[in-house]
Amino acid sequence: MEFTAIVDAKARHTAGCAVVGVYEEGDLGVAARQIDTQLAGSIGKLHAGGDFAGKLGDTLLLAEPAGAAAARVLLVGLGPRAGFGRKQYRKALQSTAQALGKTGAKDAVVYLALEAAADLDVYYRARAIAEVFCAQFYKIPDRKTGVKPKACRLSSVGVAAENARAAKAAGKGLKAGAAIGSGLALSRDLANLPPNICTPTYLGTRAQALAKDWPRIKTKVLDEIGIKALKMGAFLAVTQGSEQPPRLIVCEYRGAKKDAAPVCLIGKGITFDAGGISLKDPLAMDEMKFDMSGAASVLGTMRAIAELELPINLVVIIPTCENMPSGRAVKPSDIVTTMSGQTVEILNTDAEGRLILCDAITYSRRFNPAAVVDVATLTGACIIALGNHFSGLMSNNEALADALESAGLRADDRAWRLPVGEEYAEQLKSNFADIANIGGREGGACTAASYLWKFAKDLRWAHLDVAGTAWLGGSQKGSTGRPVPLLVDFLINRAHAK
Repeated sequence: MEFTAIVDAKARHTAGCAVVGVYEEGDLGVAARQIDTQLAGSIGKLHAGGDFAGKLGDTLLLAEPAGAAAARVLLVGLGPRAGFGRKQYRKALQSTAQALGKTGAKDAVVYLALEAAADLDVYYRARAIAEVFCAQFYKIPDRKTGVKPKACRLSSVGVAAENARAAKAAGKGLKAGAAIGSGLALSRDLANLPPNICTPTYLGTRAQALAKDWPRIKTKVLDEIGIKALKMGAFLAVTQGSEQPPRLIVCEYRGAKKDAAPVCLIGKGITFDAGGISLKDPLAMDEMKFDMSGAASVLGTMRAIAELELPINLVVIIPTCENMPSGRAVKPSDIVTTMSGQTVEILNTDAEGRLILCDAITYSRRFNPAAVVDVATLTGACIIALGNHFSGLMSNNEALADALESAGLRADDRAWRLPVGEEYAEQLKSNFADIANIGGREGGACTAASYLWKFAKDLRWAHLDVAGTAWLGGSQKGSTGRPVPLLVDFLINRAHAK
């Protein structure tokens, strides 16, 4: 879908559909007032007559309205004007995209970015339009054999701005939003694929394809021999029960000076997690194909950054394998040696994400990173703590944590700060090794992060636990693509802060 910023505060642009807002009190939005004049007051009459109340998310399509420049006019309810902010704006956009998808319009002009919304400037109002539309029109790569529904005809969206300066800001926002949409689509595609297709080898192939599409990206994929050469004993312990070979994927994007320290993003890539010998309960085990959502999100972020050509250096590291039970699988009480040289007593084989991530964190040191952020569907405890609304955020660096938290707020992909440190690491003591991989039920999300914290000493490091936010279950089962918006916003602001 193509997005373009246009200067048209008076709603005179010809299009297949014009989208305007109406507030609950009958107060017409900026463009709605202009079109109401063209339509001899018919929009105001619709509200006064009770045919359109302007409640948040309500829509009403006016087909072939005489006097309007557009072939259709879509009225969108904005709710009370006094409460119109970030959340309400995105809700209105979601309703807009749904309604437009049901029309035959090939192009549309959206005038909603003209409306003032609390805490949202023109850049973010336009960016949200591109993000929401891309997300709304995303299609799961299913394997259904029946007749496919007809594709939406909408291919071009103009976003109205009141003047040239605002249009320039809106254009930047649309570019960022479209790139985030592309990154989200890649992330969701990978996570939604079945695990017999999306194997570690397949993930490596898709990462190599990114390098072919985007010249600034260089990708290398290490096989089991290469992983053994790095002495990643914790990573190799997880994979030894599977018939699928592991891969270590490393993507480098160079958009800044060669000697500029990169940001390293590390994504957990367990393409299917049966729990190993510590076998999971069968209930919802099918959803364990989403255990590679961290890997999918950092690849999606890499794609978005390449599309935006950000002036930043970025390294994506993905340890990827399956966690399966077999006669060769790692056993509870086995002790392994990590790449860092520290030994780990594996008390629970279902606490495998931290095992592959700790070796990846050690590997990231060779890039002398400015910051390291790992992303993982790490603990059910984080879901208990935060539900499906916030990702868990833990860090050993206040500035990095603040930057990620602020990015989540701006991107409507929020993370909530949780503690990490020596108090929780005390729970990971072992009688037989340097550290155990679990520390009891209490503070499970924090002890898991504190395990990683032990391997991130002297790094500016943060951990995002996305176990509750990376996918939806039940009848809505599917990947959300989170935290791609958070990560891209974080990198955009970091790149432009220099």
